[in-house]
Amino acid sequence: MQKIRRRELQLSSAHKTKGAVCPPKNRNMIQFVTVILKDIFDRGRNFSWERPPKCPKCNSFKVWGHGFVPAYFDCFDVPLLLKRYRCPDCGCVITMRPASHFSGFQSSRTTIRSALQHRINRGKWPPQLSTARMRYWLRNLKGQIKAHLPQSWKSGLMVSYDYLLGMGKIPVSRSI
Repeated sequence: MQKIRRRELQLSSAHKTKGAVCPPKNRNMIQFVTVILKDIFDRGRNFSWERPPKCPKCNSFKVWGHGFVPAYFDCFDVPLLLKRYRCPDCGCVITMRPASHFSGFQSSRTTIRSALQHRINRGKWPPQLSTARMRYWLRNLKGQIKAHLPQSWKSGLMVSYDYLLGMGKIPVSRSI
């Protein structure tokens, strides 16, 4: 029994680094910034991203560059490089993302809204986008309405879209 405990202690102490505290995983944050995607495409890594003034988790002023992450957007065949920053105090990774897009979506907010509006007004999808993607948005919008708005809510899909957006929700997100 003692041999097992000693072995467990050796294993657990072997993973610790002297004097350092390992930050927990899942400390990623997204900061939305107003940028033009064409400028990011043209300049690539040389695009001048605005550094966050402080860490949004711990308010530390020691935020430094942490490389880039590729992200795909409509109208671009190659991924655009989004800048990341890291806080050495809490381990938080901050990813800069265009404010014109929801997190995790390739299409802009205005494209999503106009496609849904087109479908509701005319009864058919606009021809320039993928029908499967637009059906995904509509299905998720209905799911968000069902999850977050009362059963008596009968104001229509686009009013519900705007209301969910005002609540801080992504109206076309699959996650509730």
